[in-house]
Amino acid sequence: MKYIKILPVIASSLLLFASCDDNLMEWGKDPEHGEVTGAELPLALVEKISRYEPLKNYSDFSLGNGIGISLYMSDPAYRKIVNENFDEVTPGYEMKHGAMVNAKGEIDFTNVDEFIAATKSAGLKVFGHTLVWHSNQNASYLNGIIAPTVIPGSSGTNILDIAGLKSGSFTNWSKGNQGQGITVVDNAGLAANSKAVQLISSTSSTNYWDLQLTSPAVSVVTGHNYEVSFYIKSDKTGKGRISFTGLKNAYPWINWDGTSTAEAFATTSQWKQIKFKLNASDFAVGSNSLKLSFDLGPIPNVTYLIDVNTLAVVDLDASAGPVNLIANGTFNSGITGWSKANGAADALSAGTGASNVYEGSGSMKVVNATSDASNQWKTQIQTTFTSALVAGKSYTISYMIRSEANGSVRCSTTPSGVANYQADQTTTPTWKQIEWKITAKGGETGFGFDLGGAAGTYYIDNVLVTDGSSTGNVPTAPITIEKTDAEKTKIIGDAMTDWISKMMTHYKTGVFSWDVVNEPMKEDGTLRNGTEGDTATDYFSWVKYLGKDYAVKAFKLARQYGNATDKLFINDYNLESRLDKCDGIIEYVKYIESQGAQVDGIGTQMHIGLTTDKDKIAQMFQKLAATGKLIKISELDIRLGTATPTVEQQASQAEMYQYVIDMYKKYIPVGQQYGITIWGVSDNSKEHEYWLPNESPNLWDANYVRKHAYKGAADGLAGKDVSLGFSGELQKP
Repeated sequence: MKYIKILPVIASSLLLFASCDDNLMEWGKDPEHGEVTGAELPLALVEKISRYEPLKNYSDFSLGNGIGISLYMSDPAYRKIVNENFDEVTPGYEMKHGAMVNAKGEIDFTNVDEFIAATKSAGLKVFGHTLVWHSNQNASYLNGIIAPTVIPGSSGTNILDIAGLKSGSFTNWSKGNQGQGITVVDNAGLAANSKAVQLISSTSSTNYWDLQLTSPAVSVVTGHNYEVSFYIKSDKTGKGRISFTGLKNAYPWINWDGTSTAEAFATTSQWKQIKFKLNASDFAVGSNSLKLSFDLGPIPNVTYLIDVNTLAVVDLDASAGPVNLIANGTFNSGITGWSKANGAADALSAGTGASNVYEGSGSMKVVNATSDASNQWKTQIQTTFTSALVAGKSYTISYMIRSEANGSVRCSTTPSGVANYQADQTTTPTWKQIEWKITAKGGETGFGFDLGGAAGTYYIDNVLVTDGSSTGNVPTAPITIEKTDAEKTKIIGDAMTDWISKMMTHYKTGVFSWDVVNEPMKEDGTLRNGTEGDTATDYFSWVKYLGKDYAVKAFKLARQYGNATDKLFINDYNLESRLDKCDGIIEYVKYIESQGAQVDGIGTQMHIGLTTDKDKIAQMFQKLAATGKLIKISELDIRLGTATPTVEQQASQAEMYQYVIDMYKKYIPVGQQYGITIWGVSDNSKEHEYWLPNESPNLWDANYVRKHAYKGAADGLAGKDVSLGFSGELQKP
């Protein structure tokens, strides 16, 4: 039985007639999505489009779709369209470094594994996207592993005289057996421009005392406990001990590193802290002084370095240091005493994890969601003083702080009538000590951290408020050790190896094509170099640390740990509008392969609009075809500049989709046609929260109804107007 011009079944639940005119269809209102974002289309055209088969039925190559994993897994209508119309899917975000790597560098495969299982059961392939990019990285983790190392100072005031070492004169220090020499070397210590004592054992050295340096006498107090600490390294594996004058046993076995008691400690080419405690019971009866002898002679031809600034003896029972005017500045037992005055509900919490705690077992974590440079108080964490400040008296507020990305902090006192305001201070992923000195107005009862200036996550530790009059055991300042460029290159290279090797190995039986390197080129066709100034919190430039060969390394790793037959792509955008950029990526592929890596294909994203130059589109395809590589349109969508397009705009969009596909098929030889991926399913706002909001770039409208663009894409894939053979009638099922 035939019905003439019956409303298509796919649209019947979403579209309502507004008049009896059967040449136009008036868009209605859907209770889930609100106002429909499409425009009126002729009813005959709607009927034609409804009778088209699924898109993939018209394609001779792989037809893909860029999708959101969460939508695919949770939205049945969305999933049905993807399963019926496409051969392959590309996760838009969820397979990237930023989505999968946690703060410790560990990869969480759970969500992607579930997604791949679901798509596999639906008969879909998955295209891996993307291994190496400058955006959507866990930049906090990557920046953290190359950040300077911050070493806390000694536990208290250093009572060991190291002036003779700092000057290089060895005043009050005694050189015993000197081996091949005991000297002070500039710029050889832990921190930049710091000194180290260099001790070299002789070619025949066999005994500990064959290389020995003895300290000045340190006055000690009967009944007190002491801490000895320093950093040491050697050019090769070494061995040493400390012998003592003033103890009951001059050669005690010591728990050198907090793990087990031994006669000696080992050294390597890496700086190592030696830190141990001398108990009051260890001292000889009547002893009032202590000397340390560094015995480093048991192994011949070893060069040792002892950092001068970290060499310390601390009286752990000396009179208390400055009185802290806040009750909880260490956060070792939580964040009691601190409260949120302004900010989001989840702004304040306890900080945990080694990298988020400066010293001890805890810190304070503050999250500021929105940057507001002139209203720092919008995220504000406060505490109270143990007693109000006295007018005219000087006070110092000091604290350690780090942020997951570059940020900003200031302090302010309360209440508002006597408020003092610190100037904005920059923060970085590296722990930093900040001091603020004020003269009290009188009556200040507390202070707080104002973190609303820059969005981000902050960690605060070791908060100390003093009045400047207290004396006693004062810990020394922390030492910051910058990594060298060579160290950063190795660390980031190892991180890339870890990431790519684990991804390729884990998905070796589930993913067989990958975007290995994404968006390597600047608009002028030159290679990005990491100086582009992107300040996004998920920005990290691999090329900045690995140089031009970063892509060489990435492709070699992908090939090494993946399958020999995997298809490995390089991918970029605007190749159709900047032909110099297209030339640049082609030349970069040649360079990558000249260094021994293999690139199988080039992806051109093609996020375009109605005004994109069609002649340049054709020229781009010709240039790409000449490479002999597989060519993929990797992220095709066509913007209209509005979420409520007119009939004319929709027709132009359909024509542009068809034109792009026609040119791809015309200029890319069949053997080089990897396929085309349409970026996104529909114009539904759920798909455009982060990508092209208030737009209508896709083949389905906001209610998952086929648009005119669907016909353009299908006709392009089929190489003809498929609807020419339609009778204009619909068959009843």
